[in-house]
Amino acid sequence: MDAAALTPECVEPLDGRLVQLLHQDASAEVFAQVLAQTEALPEGTPGKSAQTELVRMAMAVRNRLELLQQREQGMLAVIESAQDLSSRLNHTSLLRAIVSKARNLLGSDLAWLTTHDAERGEFHVVVAEGALSRSVTDMAARSDRGVVSVVMSTRLPFTTPDYLHDRRFPHDGRLDDTFRDEGITALVGVPLIWDGEVIGLLFVADRYHRVHTAQSISILCTLATHAAVALRNARDFERASDALAKADAARAELERHLRSIQAAADAHEQMTSLLSRGASLSTLCGAVAQLLGGSLLVLDEAAQVIARGSAESYVGDAAQRYAPHGEHSTDVARALRLSRQTGRSVQAYEVGDERCRVMPVIGGDDILGSVALFHRGELEEVAVRTLERSSSVIGIVLLSQERMEANKSRAVAALLRALVSPRQDEAALMADRAARLGVDLAQPLALLLIEMDSPSAGYAARRFRAFPPQDDVLVDDIDGVLVMLCTASRAPELRLLATQWARSEMAAVHRGVVSRPISAVAEIPAVYATLRRALGVLGRMGVQGHVIGQNELALYSTLFETHDRASLQTFLDATIGAVTSHDRKRGTELAATLLCYFDCNQNAKTTAQKLGIHVNTVRQRLATLEDLIGHWGSATRALELHIALRLWDLGSPA
Repeated sequence: MDAAALTPECVEPLDGRLVQLLHQDASAEVFAQVLAQTEALPEGTPGKSAQTELVRMAMAVRNRLELLQQREQGMLAVIESAQDLSSRLNHTSLLRAIVSKARNLLGSDLAWLTTHDAERGEFHVVVAEGALSRSVTDMAARSDRGVVSVVMSTRLPFTTPDYLHDRRFPHDGRLDDTFRDEGITALVGVPLIWDGEVIGLLFVADRYHRVHTAQSISILCTLATHAAVALRNARDFERASDALAKADAARAELERHLRSIQAAADAHEQMTSLLSRGASLSTLCGAVAQLLGGSLLVLDEAAQVIARGSAESYVGDAAQRYAPHGEHSTDVARALRLSRQTGRSVQAYEVGDERCRVMPVIGGDDILGSVALFHRGELEEVAVRTLERSSSVIGIVLLSQERMEANKSRAVAALLRALVSPRQDEAALMADRAARLGVDLAQPLALLLIEMDSPSAGYAARRFRAFPPQDDVLVDDIDGVLVMLCTASRAPELRLLATQWARSEMAAVHRGVVSRPISAVAEIPAVYATLRRALGVLGRMGVQGHVIGQNELALYSTLFETHDRASLQTFLDATIGAVTSHDRKRGTELAATLLCYFDCNQNAKTTAQKLGIHVNTVRQRLATLEDLIGHWGSATRALELHIALRLWDLGSPA
């Protein structure tokens, strides 16, 4: 209400008017007008001084009511803020709420919150509101600089109306530049304290000189206390959530591990059951492949596939494209060597998105073969263990098969050794034993001896015994040499079969000799001894990839049985060295032409027909040969050259 002019007549009702003004929550300006009017009454007016004092008392009451109202509003704001902060558990959302409440409660231009990095001794801004640039959010204040140093040393709020010119604390040049760019003048900082430690700082700032009241700072401190509690609760909640998540992950991992153990136990039980029922190698191989969800190959000691299996759901052709001597054979061999050293399976190679993991199969002290699993992606540890256990089960099956094979071949081995021994058993007894094995010793016979650098002769014997039909052939490993005894009519067939097998399947470095027909059993020991000596001659001659007839080798065995390879090479260099050197340098075929010429009784026309070239070409080559090694018109010179060329041909790779 407007304050009407006071007259002496209206002095009495002044107290009622003041009560009305207080009830209407009149402004301080209205009370000031009433006081001015009371003081303006003429001197001597009755009750002037009492009325003046009454107005002043009313003004004091009004100021106290206003202060109480401000305090009530501040407390309500703090309570509301505390409730809001306590309801937030998300770390980022909580910090934003703290800063926003601080700025709004104090009506400041900007506010930010920092958290303490104990390792670096710095406070880093994590949330800011009201800033004009990103430089405020990038601030990092040292504990011994700026307002931070004062708050950290006193653990009390600090306020300054003019930060940049305040000399009560050491300044940080980088912070001063940021405050100057942002236009910050007045600043208030209060600590967030938990268990006696400053865990953060809350700042409000203004872009003009401002002196904050004790009431404002008190409200800010109360908010900072609530914020510290809420911030710690939020962090504890996050740690609890992380711990719960880790516990859930650990429980899930434990459950997965238990399932894996159960799966491994089931797999082991299934393999054991198959083994106890006498399952075949192919059945066992298929079961393991199904368990592991891939394709499985069982390889013998020469890396030949002897069994295979594949899971019904597996799609891939890497196992079908496996070759014992293919592009990945080196990788497989290297992985198997490493696997034998570590006792664990090893990944050998990758083909597209398929991987090959190998594990040797060991029986006693011997390597019986290996298993190769083709799969996609990473194998779990339990699957790897299942593969490794399967190799032991497969080893048992292979050992069993090997014993069965040994039982079957024991009679063959005993008879063959008896036949080649200088002290033969009685002829009738041996004939009877041979007849039971399908071999007629009354027929003309033939011996075939093959020596291989790798694999072993024992492995080769087992492989040959598996080739059908072999009922009329005795095959065994005798002193590291593959020995076969058959009827003379089958000798050419066996000779071709052995050569093809060694070249194509095994890629083996081999050499061999086949005997002339043997008419009597009593001749076998002598022929066998001759062939063993012939193998030594072939080795010294460097023969590779050939199985040579005894008749072809007879002359060379007689001439060179006592020579080593060096002396043979010296002989070749002395006789036809100029020719072979010419062929190597110029890519010609003079040596082969001369050998064919001698084989054709030195007939140029027949030589041309056999080589498929013109007779004039043969004559030109012969002229070149004569320039290189001289004339061979004499029988002695021709024989020497022919022998040298035959030795050279035998020593050349097939």
